[in-house]
Amino acid sequence: MYVGRIMHRNLITITPDASLNDAIDITQTHNIQHLIVLDAAGKLAGIVSSHDIKRTLASPATTLSTHELNYLLDKVTVGSFMTRKVLTVPPDTTVERAAYIMQTNKIRALPVMKDDRLVGIVTTTDVMGVLLDALGMSEDTQRLIVLVKDRIGTIAEVTSVLRDNAVNIQSLVTWPEKEGDHMIQLVLRVRADDGDKAVESLGRAGIKVLTGYVEDYTPYYN
Repeated sequence: MYVGRIMHRNLITITPDASLNDAIDITQTHNIQHLIVLDAAGKLAGIVSSHDIKRTLASPATTLSTHELNYLLDKVTVGSFMTRKVLTVPPDTTVERAAYIMQTNKIRALPVMKDDRLVGIVTTTDVMGVLLDALGMSEDTQRLIVLVKDRIGTIAEVTSVLRDNAVNIQSLVTWPEKEGDHMIQLVLRVRADDGDKAVESLGRAGIKVLTGYVEDYTPYYN
């Protein structure tokens, strides 16, 4: 999945000379957490988050009267507190790469640029939604974990057992198992009403399955 497929295209933007009051009104009216700032030429100039707005408000809000605060909100410009060094990505960035960029840089949104032109924005909420879909997260599925050696053919062995027993795999992802030497977790989701059949089928094939939390994974290594 690529950022271009999930980004928001109908952008709400603001200019650097807009007031703090304007920024507050826009974010509240549209229920958004980030505002892209464009200059007079329509070029990306910065980004403002709800956190930036709260931080700018924090100091004077405790010392000024209501009248003084309202006056200040109209005088402080977006350009004075926006983030100017903005990380961006092109539309062909993978969702996992976008998630990595946001995680490592501790940011929650990425403007999307194509040929030096702003075309969208993607947020952590968007990325999380895609990842949850990829994991097959839903109320009518059951999560199974098989702990196996990281070697060629392992996934085929597990999935073949389920195929031969008419159990459809809704999703499958792998995670490295930190405590085991060259072990990985195969995390599968199957239909909830196929859960017992999946566990029993794998058990008959000598494959141990985890269906819930345990502190020690060692006894479940296959």
